[in-house]
Amino acid sequence: MTDTPVLLEVHQRVAVVTLNRPDARNALSRRLLSELRRTMADLDERPDVDVVVLTGADPAFCAGLDLKELGRDGGVLNDDRPAGAATTPATTPVTTAAAPSAADGPGRRRTVLASSKPVIGAVNGVAVTGGLELALNCDFLIASERARFADTHARIGVQPLWGLTVLLPEAVGLRRAREMSASGNFVDAATALTWGLVNHVVPHDELLPFACRLAADITSSDQHALRTLLETYRQSSLLTGADAWALETARAAEFHGPGVDPAEIERRRAGVVDRGRSQV
Repeated sequence: MTDTPVLLEVHQRVAVVTLNRPDARNALSRRLLSELRRTMADLDERPDVDVVVLTGADPAFCAGLDLKELGRDGGVLNDDRPAGAATTPATTPVTTAAAPSAADGPGRRRTVLASSKPVIGAVNGVAVTGGLELALNCDFLIASERARFADTHARIGVQPLWGLTVLLPEAVGLRRAREMSASGNFVDAATALTWGLVNHVVPHDELLPFACRLAADITSSDQHALRTLLETYRQSSLLTGADAWALETARAAEFHGPGVDPAEIERRRAGVVDRGRSQV
């Protein structure tokens, strides 16, 4: 392995991003996080990339924040503190005025994976605490049989910053999310599949090939339509009930505002039918 904390390969419109601190179980140091953010931002602008696959250098996906840095100076927890953290007591109640609205959109999401393009997490080993949050911020997850998931925020004595309390209940349900956070116990790949935390579990050696084949399937979709749809999903996750329905309606009206081309719809319909027949 090189000394580069994030590795990048691009092939046929699919980018594979690899966290590359294997000796530290790919723990999120300042340097790795900075490089990951830069890489994701660059990929979002690249016209030759439609899908990103995120994985870790074996044997881990990501062990979370670098605890050595945290123990020395607070590490990225001090760097990434939300605005007002120094003056707002932890006991201050959250009011309805702080709840995100449709206008707030994805700007209320704190994540290192900000991307308009689909991100597939290929979880090859442990995904713990900040590493679990990293995985949860992917659009969906493929797990190796060796994958393990745990939330140890409470055991370390810190709070999540990248959406765990929203995204984990979305994936596994509120009671299971509370159990994971309260116990800090590991969940194996088979259980993660049963709970809905991951989409697929595959043999370890098949993880990247499987994820890249799925990514290749995604590249054949209309990318403008796909990214608009994914952004609607992301914004809807910040809303509830009628507001989420209204957001979808508004997005559809905006997208279809210029009108649709019947000939193009028919061309794509034929392609969908042919593809469906090939998958039966």
